[in-house]
Amino acid sequence: QVQLQESGGGSVQAGGSLRLSCLVSGPIYSSYCMAWIRQGSGREREGVAVIQPDGSTSYADSVKGRFTISQDNAKNTLYLQMNNLKPEDTGVYYCTAEDPPCTALFGTSGQDYWGQGTQVTVSS
Repeated sequence: QVQLQESGGGSVQAGGSLRLSCLVSGPIYSSYCMAWIRQGSGREREGVAVIQPDGSTSYADSVKGRFTISQDNAKNTLYLQMNNLKPEDTGVYYCTAEDPPCTALFGTSGQDYWGQGTQVTVSS
């Protein structure tokens, strides 16, 4: 059974940093696209970062240069390092997995598995 479990959310001031983690269990880690998707209050879900099975990464324009997606295969854990956070980064952040092709940056309806989400709040 596939399970995704996020942790690491919290409240920070603008300019601060947070690192989100997602523990992945089940037979998907090495062959699926892994992504972070967020949803702010009153806003649609937005894909912010993707890592493909070959390790290549892609980012939404709104987070380029500030967020870094990575994975530790030995720990079956996906990470999202978020630096220079802005109030508009506030929202619930979800870890997701998708059988390729990787579509999270173009639309979020194709994800096969979702975590429960973790709240990130950035104050000005």
